[in-house]
Amino acid sequence: SKVVIEAGWGLGEGVARGIVTPDEFVVDKATLKIVERRISRKRVAVVRDEAGLTKEVELPEEKASAPSLDDSEVVEYAKMALELERYYGRPLDIEFSVDADMQFPRNLFIVQVRPETVWSRRERAPERRETGGGAVVAKGIAASPGVAVGRAKICLTLDDARKKLQKGDILVTRMTDPDWVPYMRLASAIVTDEGGRTSHAAIVSRELGIPAVVGTGNATQVLKDGEMYTVDGGKGVVLAGAVEAEAKAEAKIAEAVAAGREIVLHIYRAIPTGTKVYMNLGEPEKIEEYKDLPFDGIGLMRIEFVISSWIGEHPLYLLSVGQEQKFVDKMAEGIAKVASAIYPRPVVVRFSDFKTNEYRSLRGGEKFEPEERNPMLGWRGVSRYVSPQYEKAFRLELKAVKKAREELGLTNIWVMAPFVRTVWEAERFAKLLEEEGLYRDRDFKVWAMAEVPSVAFMAEEFAPYFDGFSVGSNDLTQLTLGVDRDNDFLVRINPKYFDEREAPVLKAIYELIDRAHRRGLTVSICGQGPSVYPQMVEFLVRAGIDSVSVNPDAVLNTRVLVASIEMKALRERLDAVYRALYKADGDEEFREIVRKVFGRLRY
Repeated sequence: SKVVIEAGWGLGEGVARGIVTPDEFVVDKATLKIVERRISRKRVAVVRDEAGLTKEVELPEEKASAPSLDDSEVVEYAKMALELERYYGRPLDIEFSVDADMQFPRNLFIVQVRPETVWSRRERAPERRETGGGAVVAKGIAASPGVAVGRAKICLTLDDARKKLQKGDILVTRMTDPDWVPYMRLASAIVTDEGGRTSHAAIVSRELGIPAVVGTGNATQVLKDGEMYTVDGGKGVVLAGAVEAEAKAEAKIAEAVAAGREIVLHIYRAIPTGTKVYMNLGEPEKIEEYKDLPFDGIGLMRIEFVISSWIGEHPLYLLSVGQEQKFVDKMAEGIAKVASAIYPRPVVVRFSDFKTNEYRSLRGGEKFEPEERNPMLGWRGVSRYVSPQYEKAFRLELKAVKKAREELGLTNIWVMAPFVRTVWEAERFAKLLEEEGLYRDRDFKVWAMAEVPSVAFMAEEFAPYFDGFSVGSNDLTQLTLGVDRDNDFLVRINPKYFDEREAPVLKAIYELIDRAHRRGLTVSICGQGPSVYPQMVEFLVRAGIDSVSVNPDAVLNTRVLVASIEMKALRERLDAVYRALYKADGDEEFREIVRKVFGRLRY
């Protein structure tokens, strides 16, 4: 019923990165009246520099405190949003810009429109009374719904987070970036001083399904380290103490809407697809939330989440102190939690793919990890497993998989080797599996990640050692286009420098599918491309891929999209056959269609 508009001075990057807390305007859809406004102090703006890149500039106090949009611009943008929503028939995330050199309303531009995938999927909750039972300590933007109770840990630096944050704590910080993600996973809720609904902290919190309040302005100053608080991400408030009533109310609301959700999911499950739709998964605990989604299996289970959150210690360190069984047991437990929840649907467990800098952050890791100038292209994936320095540690992962499959009876567990470079590596990797009692058969499939172009263009040579391939589109794009995916300098010059839809990347994927199918191997994809670009999904389905694995929030849309693409492709082929057989001219075909639909042609 409302249009929420966020704006700040300068380029939108400032809002997206969370370095600016944007102004927020809420417009009622029915009356087009501004019912709420929040004018923040926007101390910096991101602008173009002389080289055509970006830089941050301090704003004078008068401009920092002034509204970034006037009321007429707010209302006009609300009208545009409603018109676009009517056109697309669904809620939308819309990006816009204002040209300061042009006259209103010609100065207002829409620059991007995409489906809104979080708030629109949450069932409408019953009206709730104002929060009670605890004083409001901090108030900000409701960035990710839900209620959590925990102890606040004020972390101004990553080092603070590493030392202080425990699982279930509330992470309180100025703002976040990708380096904070490992600690965000431990938190029960996130509260930041800066940022808006589209900031890094907001987006990642929604992906993790934890409450978040952003843009409070002063949470790191007013909240006390180690004190108990309640975070209400739906209302954008932090309350003093453990307000259990709020958490219980949240549980009752979820119970009340569960029946309606089940009906919707049943409809989606009834959509048949020839191309399997798998789901990517990180945190094992999240499977309870996602297990009823209409996916055909887990196409990528990132085992790194189990190592960092459930174990926390370097496997070579555990071997050195005689505690290797801890690694095996905990990993088996994490894998089993997912496999048992969705049995008999398959779970493709990707063996660990930490880089050296990430392994070093585990307890005891400093002793065993080298310093590499470019860890992304260094000692990772299969090269690590087959090396004499790490082989014993990798065997612990194999023992954990075997324990989950044999002792716990979860035969729906498959495995996948990341960052395969060479055939001799693949051969040695396959022998390690057999030496630990893991043999490929109809119930145990072994896949290889196709991230290095050598796999795509020489799939026949790798085929004897695997049952299938899964495209890692992030790394394949990096290595095909020669662009470091962790360095955004080139991307800021032109986003096409790193884009999975570029022709060389698509050609590599097409070649892999063709070559693998000739040898009877399946091909999947588990990179970010299909979760982000519908065009990518259509290309993959038309190219004959066997399955696509997407993020949880993309499962429903992808299932519908795959079904529609398959139907469209089938219709095109049937039409081609019909035209070849009957050679009907256009006018004759038109009249035949009219007769079938309307009975006769009248005009």
